[in-house]
Parts: sequence; structure tokens; C-alpha cells
Amino acid sequence: MLPVAEIRAVFWDFGGVILTSPFEAFNEYEADHGLPTDFIRSVNAVDPDTNAWARIERRELSPDGFDVAFADESERLGHRVPGADVLALLGGAVRPEMVVALDRVIDAGYVTACLTNNVAGDPRPDVAEVMDRFHHVVESSKVGCRKPEPAFYTQACELAGVVADEVVFLDDLGINLKPARAMGMTTIKVLGADQALGELEAVLGLALR
Repeated sequence: MLPVAEIRAVFWDFGGVILTSPFEAFNEYEADHGLPTDFIRSVNAVDPDTNAWARIERRELSPDGFDVAFADESERLGHRVPGADVLALLGGAVRPEMVVALDRVIDAGYVTACLTNNVAGDPRPDVAEVMDRFHHVVESSKVGCRKPEPAFYTQACELAGVVADEVVFLDDLGINLKPARAMGMTTIKVLGADQALGELEAVLGLALR
């Protein structure tokens, strides 16, 4: 049996991990506008590598271009939703317990990186304050690729100076975890803060709360 590689790095998604999930805001918008539950997510799931959402995260669309493109895509699925409305829903609240855990991971000597599919723009002050804690930040809007494209994870590993099997990666989307796991990373699907931190504590053998 081959020896198990030592974990040297912890990679974190941002929205849905450090921040509360934007899906909650999507559902509130849908309820307020008479849309089917999870309709916005269903639009993002059609042609996920080439749709408006993918293109704005790779900075191939401006916010104005996304506004129109997403509206057209959603209209084809039965309900026209302005892309500008969707962008306005992306802000989540910082989960303080995840920030405490991040600090303890850093203090324990692990390399940390934030792997985020994002839209270009200036971050909120509270978001910027957390981002500054990471040793490395890999943003789709800057590197020209996005999760779940394997090149995104390869860049993150190269930047952090580790190989995939030395990494534990937390994300709230299974589609983003699948290629990371195939590369050799230990993965944790974040369903909630307590669950995720419990699993990370088990992997690292470290108290995070």
C-alpha cells in the first residue's frame, strides 16, 4: 500500500463556505417574484461551461453583457430574469466561525488558498479583510478559467507549492469537488459550518472551534 501523503495545504471556496450561500438569496428572490424554487440555479446549470454565468466568471462578459445574456437564457427556460438582479444577490454574510477556523489553520502552519469563481469588482471591506488572511487567492475573474476546470486547480497547486494529494479542499458544490478529488485532493462538501469544520478537524487532527 502506498503511504498516505501528509496534508500541507487547505484550499477554501469563498461563497457558500466562508460566506453564507447565495442560494438562500436566490430562493428569496424567486419567492418574491413568483418563480419556481431553484429556477436561477437551473439556468446556471444549462451549458455550464459556456453560459452567461461561466463567461462573466472568466471575465468574458461585462456586467451589462451578463445582464442581457442571463435574461435571454432564463427567458428560454420560461421566465425572464435580468442578470443585474442576480448579481445583486451574490453578497453573503461572513461566517465568523469559519474565519476563526481559517486563522487556526494558518497558525498551525498549513498553506492556505482561496479558490473562488467570482465577478470582477472591488470586494466589500469585510470580504477584503478575510481575503487578506489567505496566503494565496485564485480568482476566476483574474486567471481566465474557473472551477470545475482542471486548469484552475492546477494553477492553485502550483501557486501554493503543493501537489494535489497534499491538499484538503472545501467547497459547497459537488461539481467543483469532483475534479479536485480526481486529482488526488481530500475534499469536503460544505453543507453547513459545523458539519464542515467537524470533517476538517478530523482530517487535520486539529481543534478549529
